[in-house]
This record gives sequence, structure tokens and C-alpha cells, in this order.
Amino acid sequence: MDRLRPRHREAFSGFTNAEIEKLEMLLEKSGEEKCSKEFCRKITISFNRSAGRAGKPLIKWMEVQSWFEKRQQEQHKVTFAPDSGKNEPQIPANCPIDKTNENSQMPKGQKISDLTELEFEAKSSKDGAWYDVDNFLGHRFLDSGVAEVLVRFVGFGAEEDEWIDVKKGIRQRSVPLDSSECDKVKVGDLVLCFQERRDQAIYYDAHVIGIQRRMHDIRGCRCLFSIRYNHDNTEEKVRLRRLCWTSM
Repeated sequence: MDRLRPRHREAFSGFTNAEIEKLEMLLEKSGEEKCSKEFCRKITISFNRSAGRAGKPLIKWMEVQSWFEKRQQEQHKVTFAPDSGKNEPQIPANCPIDKTNENSQMPKGQKISDLTELEFEAKSSKDGAWYDVDNFLGHRFLDSGVAEVLVRFVGFGAEEDEWIDVKKGIRQRSVPLDSSECDKVKVGDLVLCFQERRDQAIYYDAHVIGIQRRMHDIRGCRCLFSIRYNHDNTEEKVRLRRLCWTSM
């Protein structure tokens, strides 16, 4: 499966209409956290991995933060009334991912809208690598009881759609590690690592087997992380920028 990741960065040229709509929605729903670094980083990751940004320059989290700050200045005298709930997003009925808790009750007052904003990645059975999910197209249950979902990958057409085991091959999108988080990485941790080869550049699960701590400089973290890929047991030393936290 020929799925290469972009390796260069062009100058940022503005948000797409879909991204602006998303930002406007978050501006109304989110509290003070919307200008925090972590909140803006999560939005940035979501935008950069979306199908709508394919072929466009990547966004920096500071650009998202700047947008929020500018909009807050423009509407600092405007207040928003509580939403009536009539436009509350619904979880798509055509693709339930886990039916084990479908009869459990939601705590009183808790909304489900956050679930619709989650981003996912899926493990391809063709090469064992993880790719961003664009959409869940359907679901089925095998005779063995295994639940599967039909996945459309970001940036790929119907010919690359796959049925994926929900428990083994679907998870929330992994989050790239920041230089300030390098001390949180420990030997034995499961990470998603960007593997670069001459003919491909894709993401695989790996375990950290060693760490060489080094002084950080203006470029950020200079530590070296020895990792062992889970799919073929090969090892290599990588920089922090090639590692992501996984949700597994």
C-alpha cells in the first residue's frame, strides 16, 4: 500500500471554510481553555490530519491560538445564551462501534457531542501501519462475534477501504510529542513512530527500549530514543519529533 506522508512544510496561507466553521463552533462551546496551548495543539493536529487539508500547508498551533484571540477581541462585548440542545449532534446510527454498553445510561446532564469530535486512526491489515480515519462507512459482526467497521482512510479512495477489527485496529488518533514532554517518555512505553525508508514513510507501533538524554537547545529536544518496531522487531534510534503518544 503506497501511502507516503508529507516531509516538507510550506508557508501557512489561511484556514479553509470547513476549518473556520469548526473554529467558530468551538469558540461558542469552549470555555477559557480555548486559548491554551494544549487545546490549540489538539485542534491543529485534527486539522492537519483532515482530508480537507490534503495538499495544503500545515498549520501551527500558534496560528489557531491567534485566531481565537483575535475573534475574542472582536466579540468581547457579545455573550452567548445557553444552547437549547435542539441542534445537539447525534452519534451516527449507521456505525455503532461498541454495542457492549448500548443499554447503559448516560449520567444526567452529560452531553455526547464530544464523542462526535473525536479523531481516529486505524491499523491497516495490508502493511500493519496506522493511518488516519476519514470516515466509518459501515459495521458488521462476524460469526465469531468480532465487531468490524469499514474504514475510509484520509487521502485515499474507495479502492483502499478496509474492514478493521474494532478492538485491535481502531483507536483515537495519536498525539505528536512536544519537546517539553520528552522527560515523560520512559523505557517500555508504547509509542507510534514515524518510520522513514527510501520507498515509504509511515507510522508503526513501537516500544521504547533505551533513552540517551541530552541537553536541549534552540532546536528543541536533542535526546535519542532507541525503539523496537512491533511489526518486524527491527530497531533504530530516533528523535522525539518522530514519536507520538498512543491511546492504547
